Amino acid sequence: MASVQKEIIIEVSAAEVWAVIGDFVKGPVRMAPGFVIDSRLDEPDVRVVTFDNGMVLRERLIALDDEARRFAFSVIGGSMQPTHDNASMQVFADGADHSRFVWIHDVQPDDLAATMGAGMDHGLRIFKQTLESRIEDPPARADT
Repeated sequence: MASVQKEIIIEVSAAEVWAVIGDFVKGPVRMAPGFVIDSRLDEPDVRVVTFDNGMVLRERLIALDDEARRFAFSVIGGSMQPTHDNASMQVFADGADHSRFVWIHDVQPDDLAATMGAGMDHGLRIFKQTLESRIEDPPARADT
């Protein structure tokens, strides 16, 4: 079984990161707007995520732990058909205003790891930029 692990430091609090990824249904669109174009609930614990290139993934929620700021899920179908997938996303505080985001996929067949890894890298770049741009571009003040 192949394992892909990605980590990134994001210059916002862990609570802000969790507010995005902890939303199982809308989190993917909020995480990578433009790259992920839709995410909707299909069954009580299955979301359907659509990407800008037309790829569609069905993902089952396995566990959601607000206290640990972690959730586990599994790709169960759609454009990608792994025989096994176990994934998790977790955020850790890294100082007061920074966080460390960890995303892991354990997948079979092994050759899916390269595709997943590339998608994870692309999504993480967008995620970091999206969250950090919120603090770099504060709302404009009206001059009085």
